[in-house]
Amino acid sequence: MSAFVDEAQLNVRGGDGGAGCVSFRREGPVVYGGPNGGDGGNGGAVWLIADRNVASLVAFRDHPHRRGEDGVSGMGKDLHGRRGKDLEVKVPEGTIVRDMYSGEVLADLRTHGLRWQAIAGGLGGRGNARFLSNKRRAPKFAEQGEHGPERWLKLELKLMADVALVGYPNAGKSTLISAVSAAKPKIANYPFTTLEPHLGVVRIDSATEFVLADIPGLIEGASDGRGLGHQFLRHIERARVLCVLADLVSMEGIDPEHQVEVLLRELAAYRPELLERPRLIVGTKSDSAEPAVLERWKASGRHVISAVTGAGVRELVGELAQIVQEARASYVIDDSEITIRPEPEGTRVEKVGDNEFRLHGRSVERAVALNDVTSPDALNYIDDRLTGLGVPRLLARAGAQDGATIHIKEFSFVYTAEVGR
Repeated sequence: MSAFVDEAQLNVRGGDGGAGCVSFRREGPVVYGGPNGGDGGNGGAVWLIADRNVASLVAFRDHPHRRGEDGVSGMGKDLHGRRGKDLEVKVPEGTIVRDMYSGEVLADLRTHGLRWQAIAGGLGGRGNARFLSNKRRAPKFAEQGEHGPERWLKLELKLMADVALVGYPNAGKSTLISAVSAAKPKIANYPFTTLEPHLGVVRIDSATEFVLADIPGLIEGASDGRGLGHQFLRHIERARVLCVLADLVSMEGIDPEHQVEVLLRELAAYRPELLERPRLIVGTKSDSAEPAVLERWKASGRHVISAVTGAGVRELVGELAQIVQEARASYVIDDSEITIRPEPEGTRVEKVGDNEFRLHGRSVERAVALNDVTSPDALNYIDDRLTGLGVPRLLARAGAQDGATIHIKEFSFVYTAEVGR
């Protein structure tokens, strides 16, 4: 049986773009006709897709790397290379995607079928046929394919459930979920039996069902890291309804009212808004409770159940179903919260030394990604392209003086101040 994993690291890399081709027509007596080098194909992207059939993030624990397919290089006779295939990676519903270093939330894949592009593929290089112009009749250069970008992500799973069962260890959560659904968690007569959350589908009839989550037991101080429950508090966040279970026959002798007080306090300490959710407070193990405790609890008007004998369970499930239906009707997903896409990066100037600068940005890096930067045609193209991107103006604003050394990836050139005027 696979372990439940609700946190994982993921390295995604786009496929490399294929290189453009340098080629000229050779027809009969024409040794060098016009350029006909084809473009390289783009590299494949990596997509994350929410899938209700995936239960945890265990697939990424030992194998965190995912990569799109490389694009194919172009060929002569204007033959373009094939695009690399995208890689689709399935993750559980409720997966939060963060940048591993900044912690920024990038995507919230909360419902089945939601897709998010984790990384794009590298662009394919343009063949020399693309550089034909009135002043460049026989371009002898083409673009190299772009290396696929790479990034590290952190995945966090927050279970998608309609009702979360919250209670002390051994309060009867596992027994209840096994009694009303097909879920079969481990049940034993000692604390912290449940070491991972379980989901169960409760079906009332053909038209009414809801998802119940058995959250490992909370204890006092859970929000500060005590016990095991603190590891799973995040799974309560998505539940529409809370069902707080108080053990009427506590092994530790903790009064049921005190249990409820502690549980609500821990939820408030973790996320104050959780106390605004609809909730039911239920006393468990009524078949073994002391008569005085049972009567006092019943007098408060709260539910009393025995998951072992079934007493009160039907009534509890019926009320939960009604509350869930009302909560669903008032719940609206804000599409703006599902995915956050960072703004595209422009050209950035970094001073790296005395009158020495480095340019960053996809556009300027593409401008120098040629297979032969030594040819006069290629150098003229680079100069025109950088001028068109406003690079001389950016360098002048950054304080570059005549004779400054400018770096763009592995390409370097000497800046002439007159160009920026």
